[in-house]
Amino acid sequence: MLQAADFEQELANILRYWATHVPDPKHGGFYGQLDNDNQPNPLAPKGSVLHARILWTFAAAYGHTRDPAHLTLARRAYDYLTTHFLDPAHGGVYWTVDYLGQPLDTKKQLYALAFSLYALAEYHRASGEAAALGHAQALFDTIEARSFDAERGGYFEAFGRDWQPLAEVRLSAKDADAPKTMNTHLHILEAYATLYQVWPDPRLRRQLKALLLDFADHFLDARSHHLTLFFDASWQPQPDVISFGHDVEAAWLLFEAAQTLAEPGLVRHFRQVAVQLARAAAEGLAPDGSLRYELAPGGHYDADRHWWVQAEAIVGFYNAYQVSGDPHFRDLSAGAWRFIQQHLLDRARGEWYWGVRPDYSPMPGQDKAGLWKCPYHNGRACLEMLRRLAPPLAPPLRGRGA
Repeated sequence: MLQAADFEQELANILRYWATHVPDPKHGGFYGQLDNDNQPNPLAPKGSVLHARILWTFAAAYGHTRDPAHLTLARRAYDYLTTHFLDPAHGGVYWTVDYLGQPLDTKKQLYALAFSLYALAEYHRASGEAAALGHAQALFDTIEARSFDAERGGYFEAFGRDWQPLAEVRLSAKDADAPKTMNTHLHILEAYATLYQVWPDPRLRRQLKALLLDFADHFLDARSHHLTLFFDASWQPQPDVISFGHDVEAAWLLFEAAQTLAEPGLVRHFRQVAVQLARAAAEGLAPDGSLRYELAPGGHYDADRHWWVQAEAIVGFYNAYQVSGDPHFRDLSAGAWRFIQQHLLDRARGEWYWGVRPDYSPMPGQDKAGLWKCPYHNGRACLEMLRRLAPPLAPPLRGRGA
């Protein structure tokens, strides 16, 4: 059963964990890595994506809780992000800095720029700080000037520090080395949607709409209703896995971006897409209500249950219930939440496990915090469900873009 009180409590648990265990008292910002026993590695590199996601989480949480401590943690992340990750010479953000805050991996991965913009816009909304909006606007200008493909549309994946081409642009070792990817476009879209809510600029609106059309024209497979993940520069697809987590995440993010633009035709189309993507994602459901990670081209499942996939399943399936009225989707959302409660919450040490194997044992060698593990997916899921389970007199879905 989906109850607001449960999500309120879990949000408090997540925020408490990150406020207690992850701030780096010696070198500032937040530790780059904590292991599964909450032991920090004080010498680990610090990631721009991790700091941006912490910033977004505490800024968005402050919008819900109005707890000054949450705004203070957001300010800590904001100060570190703007001091150490913004590149003053060439624009954009570094991928990593070392534990002392010195530039380490200085490539310009558009995924990291998108998350930084997203977080800065949310922090501006929470704090009213004009400088945060200025940084977000500067990142928007940089993305458009350096990454946007004016000839064919869409955004290129990565560049060197000085925006020269790279021999390899993949986001991670498991990703295809493709110049245009669904994942990066999805997070540019959510960043632009959030920025538009605090800065309704006509050029930003045009580019946000173009991103939605890129999904309609390229990323959404009209036959299977799954997402195609990788493309060459000319939008030729590169066959790869089906990512059930991205299907269910995009199901609600695309719809909310359409709501942000408030164009009736787009809202109608992406309302339908929300249901189609959720239904396609449900093909990855296991009998226990969890969502498997991926399906390889040969029909082989990666059956590990990753934390972020289950978090997105709660929201994506519940959103499909809201827009369609089909109670089956509500039940799928409740099933994902029940699985999380039973198997992913580390009740002894706090936070969520990275994931569990098919036998429900924790996935070995994974972190509680790191370049990828952060409070964004699970914290955001709690905030979204609190908004969606609010009493009827609360504001309707408002296209948070989060």
